[in-house]
Amino acid sequence: MRMTPVSPLGLARIIALFTLFWFASLAQAAIQPVKSPADDNEYRYISLDNGLEALLISDPGADKAAASLNVAVGSGNNPEDREGLAHFLEHLLFLGTEKYPNPGEYQQFIRSHGGSHNAFTAFQDTNYFFDIQPAHLEPALDRFAQQFSDPLFTAELVDRERNAVHSEYSASLKDDGRRYYSVRKAISNPEHSFSQFSVGNLQTLENSEERPLREDLIEFWKNHYSANLMTLAVYGPQSLDELEAMVRPRFSAIENRNLKVKDYPQPLFAPDTLPARLQVQTIKDIRRLQLIFPIPSQRDQYPTKPLHYVASLLGHEGPGSLLDVLKQRGWVESLSAGSGTDTGEHSTLELSMALTNEGMKHQDDIVALAFRYIDLVRQQGIDRFRFEEDRQLSEIDFRFQQQPDPVHLVMRLSMEMQEVAPEDVLQARYMMTDYVPDQYRELLGHLTPDNVLIAVQSKQALPEDASTTQWYDTPYLLQTSVDVPTGNELTARLADQLALPEENPFIPEDLAVLEGPSMDQPEKLATFGNLQIWHAKDTRFERPEANIFLSLRSPLTTASPKGQVLTSLLAEAVSVQLNPWAYPAQTAGLDYQVYPHLRGLTARVGGYHDRLPVLMNRIMTTLADPEISEQRFRIARQQLIDNLRNSLQDKPVSQAASFVQDALVQGAWTNQEKMEAAEAVTVENLREFARSFTNRVDAVMLVHGNTTPAFALNTALQASALLLNDSQAAIVNRSQVRDLPAGETRVTLPVPHPDTGYLRYSQGSSTGFDERARYRLLTQVISGAFYEELRTTRQLGYVVYATPFEMLETPAIGLVVQSPDATAETIDEAVQAFADAFREELQAMTAEALQKERQAVISNLVEQDRRLSDVSQRYWREIDRQATGFDSREKLAAAVGKVTKGELLATFDAALRELDASLLVTTSADATASDEVLETLRDQPPVGN
Repeated sequence: MRMTPVSPLGLARIIALFTLFWFASLAQAAIQPVKSPADDNEYRYISLDNGLEALLISDPGADKAAASLNVAVGSGNNPEDREGLAHFLEHLLFLGTEKYPNPGEYQQFIRSHGGSHNAFTAFQDTNYFFDIQPAHLEPALDRFAQQFSDPLFTAELVDRERNAVHSEYSASLKDDGRRYYSVRKAISNPEHSFSQFSVGNLQTLENSEERPLREDLIEFWKNHYSANLMTLAVYGPQSLDELEAMVRPRFSAIENRNLKVKDYPQPLFAPDTLPARLQVQTIKDIRRLQLIFPIPSQRDQYPTKPLHYVASLLGHEGPGSLLDVLKQRGWVESLSAGSGTDTGEHSTLELSMALTNEGMKHQDDIVALAFRYIDLVRQQGIDRFRFEEDRQLSEIDFRFQQQPDPVHLVMRLSMEMQEVAPEDVLQARYMMTDYVPDQYRELLGHLTPDNVLIAVQSKQALPEDASTTQWYDTPYLLQTSVDVPTGNELTARLADQLALPEENPFIPEDLAVLEGPSMDQPEKLATFGNLQIWHAKDTRFERPEANIFLSLRSPLTTASPKGQVLTSLLAEAVSVQLNPWAYPAQTAGLDYQVYPHLRGLTARVGGYHDRLPVLMNRIMTTLADPEISEQRFRIARQQLIDNLRNSLQDKPVSQAASFVQDALVQGAWTNQEKMEAAEAVTVENLREFARSFTNRVDAVMLVHGNTTPAFALNTALQASALLLNDSQAAIVNRSQVRDLPAGETRVTLPVPHPDTGYLRYSQGSSTGFDERARYRLLTQVISGAFYEELRTTRQLGYVVYATPFEMLETPAIGLVVQSPDATAETIDEAVQAFADAFREELQAMTAEALQKERQAVISNLVEQDRRLSDVSQRYWREIDRQATGFDSREKLAAAVGKVTKGELLATFDAALRELDASLLVTTSADATASDEVLETLRDQPPVGN
């Protein structure tokens, strides 16, 4: 039989048709996860031949693409003699592959196309993720997949990256969270992998002839990383077939070593350890008490969620709740209940409370009352109506679920794919399938006095012979087989006040979405006296929700540090008074905040529109006449003082950034100034402040979402009647940023931390869009190279980045480094050397490369809104800055598109080489405080327009 030749073009068409047919056949067999009625995305759950499972998400309207790969391997897999190796592997996979050997290739590609990337190592998982402009998803996935199929593990980089991991460890030596975690590891079952050091440092990651690290790293990778332990989620605007065509060939190249997920059959606590009491000494003023109960793993119970049922009762904050009774007594400030580490075999349920100073004296009473409340839940809390409420709220939330940012979506899904059935991956967190009283009782059966660790964290000094953790030098005392407090007459009286939550009156009934188009931007409806009312109907997200903002700007706040302190205390008093009443509203999909700011305070409510007016009116009524008791005042003031004092223990770079803001923003005060003011104020000061706060205000309201103009006007009328009836108008000008003196200004802050903090803040010359655009683009252009030079090549520290340090529309660039070894002088020399060398690269940048960087900035500026709250916050910021054209981001994006190479070079020279207006803030444990620079900066005029 004679064969007809096929042309190359015809052959390509045949291959393309065959490929489409093949993918279409596979798609028919692919699992379709159950999705929300509000979810317009398309999904396809597939399994590759090598065992890797992938979830493909097609959103035709997406302006960002994202991917996340989760490996069911974490710090629990570390060899006993190589603690931190899993975390170290996470670092090394970024640093070069066979196809892309340049160690900065992947990172620079992502940054240059408007994206971001990162990874983290947990106990049983390591998660890698990125987002990027959609047009570049395929080449990004090509680079991403190579990290798992063909990493290089270059010997030089293996040795060098040890320093970065050590810097990450060193940066957290004074972090109380990490320190407490190290204690939890130290007291856990030594036979359990949880007891191991997870981060790693130069000692555990030793690299010598006797212990070559690269060999151990490669062995760990081969023995633990396998395609069948990996789950991948990919999101983009491409069709499902196109996404599958990107994923299959690239991720099928990852070797399947047919490994199994590690089991952890050992209990988290050694036998005969509990009940026990643990005391941990903190650096900051922390007073926290936890009741930690070992329980069986809850992973398989995700459809019924018995832990959620029990924890929601224990953590309830309504009238008669454990928190409400303890808070009224003045012993506890906050309370939460939830799960701790879940290993697949074992887990913990943890009841955590922040104590007051008085509460520290009554720890036994608090513990005894907590067990009385657990008994109450056990005896009376298992009731079908509570389950039905939970299920109804979960169904409403699933029906009207909000779409998270793409990168957070794929991170969550790639992790949940490890633990839930493929068809449930989108609905698992919302599922409440059955009323299971036996599961609730079984779980409550573990919450007993003989099965508890009572853990207390405080700054109280422990005896010199107290134990200390190996890597974080944290003092602790552990007493085992202790007697758990059972209570006394006082406990009995308090127990009589305990009550379980009643039926929730805030469950929404009206879930209708208004018909008709959404408004392009808010319009000013009216002005009632000194209250401006803005409104925008917005149903683009097809959710029956709205947000209401009411800002009260008062000259009493701006006058002094005392004014700011009293404003903070007033906001706290209102929030505390509201909490028991409003907590059911929060569980029913509403939320609220009463928060202070530079010009006064703001009340914000949001969520399902049905009950919003009731919540907003209650807030305004409370704000008009708050209850301010001597006891609550003392507790709130102490909490504020503690928070301000604790900020002086923050990480070096955090304190450097705070100094820049406090020194340059008009109306801002240092934490030290506010702490001195807080120590001087009295309860009478606060009561008088509350009475007079609304006498003279500049008030503005925004009502945005599933609402009509009549709804907005009625809300404004309520505000006028309840809060502003006798109020006079005031002018409270918006803060501005002070202009730096010409040249360079230097200051060294005393920070009790072994690391050196470094922040070079270089300020633009005006607040115009053109200058802001130049600084945004400059930061984008240098950020990748700055990171590679100082972090990867010079290994100066784990914390290294360039950031657009814009405050109140005043443009700036910030260069940030935190180093465990280098001095401020060494870091500055490296920064200046980088600036000198990079100028040549900038000079040589092609027009095409510059346009790519422009587009990266623009894509981030005009990224689409995914939730109503995103739009509300943007509108609210525009109203605050009086940019009532509501097009600031579009103007800034247009200005970025016009920045020329010459302008960029001039900005680079002024900001980083000539230091026209630059503030260098460094930190040292040996420095002494100096107020001279602060006062000099505060004398400066504001930056011009």
